[in-house]
Amino acid sequence: MKETIRVDHLEKTFHSRTDMKIRALVDVNLIVHDNEFVCILGPSGCGKSTLLRIIAGLETSSSGRVFYNGQEHRKPRPEIGMVFQSYSLMPWLNVLDNIALGLTFAGWPRNKRMDVASGYLDMIGMSDFGKAFPHELSGGMQQRVAIARALANNPNVLLMDEPFGALDAYTRIIMQKELLRIWEQHRKTILFVTHSVDEAVYLADRIILMSGSPGEIRKDIRVTMPRRRERSNPLYGELTAELLALLERA
Repeated sequence: MKETIRVDHLEKTFHSRTDMKIRALVDVNLIVHDNEFVCILGPSGCGKSTLLRIIAGLETSSSGRVFYNGQEHRKPRPEIGMVFQSYSLMPWLNVLDNIALGLTFAGWPRNKRMDVASGYLDMIGMSDFGKAFPHELSGGMQQRVAIARALANNPNVLLMDEPFGALDAYTRIIMQKELLRIWEQHRKTILFVTHSVDEAVYLADRIILMSGSPGEIRKDIRVTMPRRRERSNPLYGELTAELLALLERA
């Protein structure tokens, strides 16, 4: 399999105003292959989001290196898209203009970027909401728009930082199914941060289990159950129980 993202001996230490050193990440090593769906699972405060931000080029590491397609990577690049837990939509722009925002920054003519945005709006099942504004949408709909905006830039890698964490349980399940449908259609490489064991088991090809602070990778688990996964499957329950036990020990 083609290697897309490589993280080598990555460490991150924060310094407080009182000069206290807080170690967020310790000797993190990770390889993500082309078209893989990888979930990073761990308790709150274990450095999952920090790791994702470093991979995105939004934050610097204290030591270690990140590679994209074999080249060292330190700054944001269009080939790597990011979806945050907060929807981060521009409240003064309608849905179509929000989806086309990256294309606007890239200097695309309006007619071309509207064509692309309309295509992604259809893909997320919201073709009737192009002129709506974010405050007129539910949380799940806003997150669909945020995903469509990231995909409209045609990244090779999609980084997702607990994108469904603020949604209610039912909407979260619907969005998980929607994300898998989009992933199966576009086959992007996805690195998805979550603290939900169930979410990781439902979505991932591989689950990267991190320990509590300071964050380090404890286990790399390949999920062999075929999709679409049924929560009633005994194997689903067994893997969920195994991960919960590992998290408790970590």
